[in-house]
Amino acid sequence: MILHVAVRAERMGKVEIVTERKIRYDSGIVEYACVPLDIRKGSAVLFHAIREAFTIEAGSRNIRIPKGSYTTAYYWTDRPYNLYFMRDGEGRALGAYFNIVRNTVITASMVSYEDLIIDCMALPDGEVLILDEHELPEPLDRFENGYVRRALDELTASMRDVLSAVIADSVGIYRHDRFIPWLGAKRDPGSADGVERQ
Repeated sequence: MILHVAVRAERMGKVEIVTERKIRYDSGIVEYACVPLDIRKGSAVLFHAIREAFTIEAGSRNIRIPKGSYTTAYYWTDRPYNLYFMRDGEGRALGAYFNIVRNTVITASMVSYEDLIIDCMALPDGEVLILDEHELPEPLDRFENGYVRRALDELTASMRDVLSAVIADSVGIYRHDRFIPWLGAKRDPGSADGVERQ
């Protein structure tokens, strides 16, 4: 069953909100208000406006994500990762940020997942960076009985195809001009800052 809730809500002059719940490895919870773009059994795509600039540290590189940027975030219940496709306020790609995850649950009102520390960033220039390995409590190959290493291998093997599909979406169904009204308002849908709960 497809729930094209954002399209239906846009036609009615309002926008519905879905909560993204990230359960951190230390059991802390961070929640974000997002706009549901497409929710199906087993997958979801959400929009989130970025209201505060931040920097992603990747080894010797610092990737700046400016205020006014946004993500179209993809989630799957049968894949060990999710994906934030980040664009600036003009629609230019900033990068694709993959979280290694488990136990993704998708409902009409919430997308929840358990974050497993390791992330991967694919930059527009083609460089791919593995992030946060220094935060692991043990070597990557042994962490979570090898699950994270296997998930990273699966992501690496499928990354080109996944990115091709997401980039096609970014010039098609999720083209930039669709999101301009949400980016211009002072309090757009999907713009709430993350709320951390312990």
